[in-house]
Amino acid sequence: MSTTRIESDLIGELEVPLQAYYGIQTQRAMDNFEISNSKLFQYPEFINGLALTKWAAAKTNYELNILNQSIYQAISDACQEILDGKLHQEFPVDMIQGGAGTSVNMNANEVIANRAIELLGHQKGEYQYCSPNDHVNLSQSTNDAYPTALKVALFNMNKQLVKTLAKLAQGFQVKAIEFENVIKMGRTQLQDAVPMTLGQEFGAFAYTLEKEIVNLESVSRGFLEINMGATAIGTGLNAVPGYAELCAKNLAILLDEPVISAENLVEATSDTSGFVAYSAALKKIAIKLSKICNDLRLLSSGPRCGLNEIQLPAMQPGSSIMPGKVNPVIPEVVNQVCFKVIGNDVTITMASEAAQLQLNVMEPVIAHSVMESMQWLENAMQTLLTKCVLGIKANEKHNKDLVLGSIGIVTALNPYIGYKASTRIAKEALETGTSVYELVLQNNLLSKERLDEILDPKHMLAPSKV
Repeated sequence: MSTTRIESDLIGELEVPLQAYYGIQTQRAMDNFEISNSKLFQYPEFINGLALTKWAAAKTNYELNILNQSIYQAISDACQEILDGKLHQEFPVDMIQGGAGTSVNMNANEVIANRAIELLGHQKGEYQYCSPNDHVNLSQSTNDAYPTALKVALFNMNKQLVKTLAKLAQGFQVKAIEFENVIKMGRTQLQDAVPMTLGQEFGAFAYTLEKEIVNLESVSRGFLEINMGATAIGTGLNAVPGYAELCAKNLAILLDEPVISAENLVEATSDTSGFVAYSAALKKIAIKLSKICNDLRLLSSGPRCGLNEIQLPAMQPGSSIMPGKVNPVIPEVVNQVCFKVIGNDVTITMASEAAQLQLNVMEPVIAHSVMESMQWLENAMQTLLTKCVLGIKANEKHNKDLVLGSIGIVTALNPYIGYKASTRIAKEALETGTSVYELVLQNNLLSKERLDEILDPKHMLAPSKV
């Protein structure tokens, strides 16, 4: 018994596995593009985006009386099965490919068509009953279906990313409350500055991440503007009047979101700036996360010869040669994820710039890079929260001792003894090792009572009257 079936296309005939739901164009893509080892089936939201897009297109064609009811029903049922998690392994094409995403689009067309054919009571490959091109791809082109499916995928992926980001911000906020009475020394340019609380420091971490939730939600709404009905270049060739608006309406119903048709389909077909804007939002988060992880590594440095203001959870032995060494491995891995996201943003920028005339053929690398950044960031933030942030402990006494022994607290004396005298005291304290407190008293600059009041660290944490 044969294990393959013969299919044909423009190039000629080719054997396809008999049981495969994909067809000849998917097989050619598999043969042509062994590039990244990242396959479409590794991105289920993209597959679901394709299913939703194809379902909306079929519904629109049916309502416009250019697709019969039985074929429409079979296509919609096949799409529903994909949304239910079935057939995902039938999407084996490499994410990086030539052809502006045609291989991905045809992979979806073929899988949906062959499953629809089965539902109609026929055998895979009997395309006279449901054609990948004439029925599943009716009124479409790769150039409108691919970016629309990608936008649907990214919009849905963003929801989970936002949830993970919110949990991480909340984790830092929990620590901010826990550390609200832990006095420590603030620093600028890695030098002692003025006192603050560890709670204020962690509260700033929480707040800076919370702001990015709003930014992500705002920029992701741009994905709800689609170019379905543009077909090849935006002119709508091979789509009937009213298709673009009705398809957007049907996708809005399926997605339960306010999807709209782009005002200028020619512009929308070649423009990828929405992906650039979203990648920039991811890069912004990466920059902030990397800075936070840098701070966590600095604050936990030591334990004897560094700042040692906090203790990170010990996750693994830190050295093959140095006994007792424990490294900040979780912040380190998050740093590396952030570098990758920033690098992906450069790739997306260059790919967007590479658009020519009525199309950007570089959308596959944009798709792969954006989704990779989202996945890596989500995993990194979850790891940072559960394996680091929630287990951080404060070295409270050490922090207080650093404040009391710091020259930086002389800044609080400026309003009372003047900048010049404060500078002289700071210099003498640095040269002699004598505390600021003792030098102020020795020089009769303030009474002990007044000095104690001014230098109470709790009085230096917010604006106050002189």
